Amino acid sequence: MGLSVILVDDHTMLRQGIRRALESEGIKVVAEASDGATAIKLALEHKPDVVLMDVSMPGMDGVEAARRLVEADGRQRVVMLTMHIDRDVIDRAIRAGAVGYLTKDSSISEVILAIQLAANGDRPMSPRLAAAMLDEARRDDALISAREEEVLQLVADGFGTNEIAERLYISGKTVKNHLASIYEKLNARDRTQAVLMAVKMGIVKLT
Repeated sequence: MGLSVILVDDHTMLRQGIRRALESEGIKVVAEASDGATAIKLALEHKPDVVLMDVSMPGMDGVEAARRLVEADGRQRVVMLTMHIDRDVIDRAIRAGAVGYLTKDSSISEVILAIQLAANGDRPMSPRLAAAMLDEARRDDALISAREEEVLQLVADGFGTNEIAERLYISGKTVKNHLASIYEKLNARDRTQAVLMAVKMGIVKLT
């Protein structure tokens, strides 16, 4: 059975274009909405694999709609779609429970990949957005330190806290402190999200 998606955007032509592209790849668009309130109602009714949600809409915006939807049903997978890269909006979307973020200049193949990743539990991000966040991190001197990078790479390699401590000759508490710092710098909630963000930003590699 193919993936199911709800498209949420106040631009009808954009929705129609995305719909045609997705359905040509076997992804079923079960509903469309042009505002946040309708999106919530339809998502709770149809329970799609992914909700592709525009950020800027009249009335309730996409971030608020995502927050209310995830609060109502924590299994909902929302990928935000936006015209502009705005770190404040991205932060709000992440806190709201969105699992992915795409810019509207993403190719349809990137949109399809993001939907597939989100449905499988990943946290997709458009390459342009990842690059912009990396540039911003460099400007703000917010990149993780060399030691934090070592810790995060070992996390990506599947090692636990005690194993990392042994390999780096530091205490388990120090490892936890490094992880807490990494989460803050990458705006991540847990190890999985931190690794995914770091991979997209080119900080660590999956082996």
